[in-house]
Amino acid sequence: MKKHYFLLLLPILFAGCFNDRGVSMRYYNDCEEYYDAQGYYHKQCDKNLFDYKDIKEAMQPAENPKKGSVR
Repeated sequence: MKKHYFLLLLPILFAGCFNDRGVSMRYYNDCEEYYDAQGYYHKQCDKNLFDYKDIKEAMQPAENPKKGSVR
């Protein structure tokens, strides 16, 4: 099953650009950074094809695998 995910993910990885947050269509993300009226810092970036944290979560095994009906 992991082979299938890898084969599906492989073409997308070579089609995108690797940056510090993940894989996107551009190397540099267009991020909008600003401070609001209360002085809080905000940073809004465009979406990536894949974020590294999503890939790490997908590779983790299931926490509670279901047991089968066979005893």
